[in-house]
Amino acid sequence: MDIHKWKAIIEGLLFAAGDEGLSIKQISLVLELHADTVEDILTEMKKEYDQEDRGIRIIEIAGAYQLATKKEHAPYFKKLMENPSNNTLSQAALETLAIVAYKQPITRAEIEDIRGVKTDRPIQTLVGKLLIKEVGRVEGTGRAILYGTTKEFLDYFGLKSIEELPKLPEQTSDEFVQEEADLFFEKFAEAFEDLT
Repeated sequence: MDIHKWKAIIEGLLFAAGDEGLSIKQISLVLELHADTVEDILTEMKKEYDQEDRGIRIIEIAGAYQLATKKEHAPYFKKLMENPSNNTLSQAALETLAIVAYKQPITRAEIEDIRGVKTDRPIQTLVGKLLIKEVGRVEGTGRAILYGTTKEFLDYFGLKSIEELPKLPEQTSDEFVQEEADLFFEKFAEAFEDLT
């Protein structure tokens, strides 16, 4: 396979990995390439991304490579986030936010276990809207990011502290849980829309 195809695959892998990033070892295992070869390709890609006409770059944090936006474009990202049309949250983002609010600190994997689906995009949205943030790392292998709510979350929902969240019901029949979840997310969405 030629180097352009390897670069395209690595780019896709980094995009899919999101803010978790990938180590050279992880990429080399997936591509079945020697680690030195992967490192050379990443070095070349970093140089290409550093060109003025590119909107993203490749960064390395704690041995993990990830895609990131360029700092000089920050004023445009700020305008995007302040745009009123971007103030609504999807159902997936609302569900993720509710899980983080009640179970914090919590990892992405734990959120996915609860929701039963991937949560990369909702987490990115919530971090971008400053409703959740990284509050630490899990000890041990992988050091997964722990997420928690922010001061902005409390401000949006008019809470003095996280303890003011409504208590979850203790009854746990599947039908009851589904009805309560639907009602909760409906109220959560209405509250968010009223505040934006």
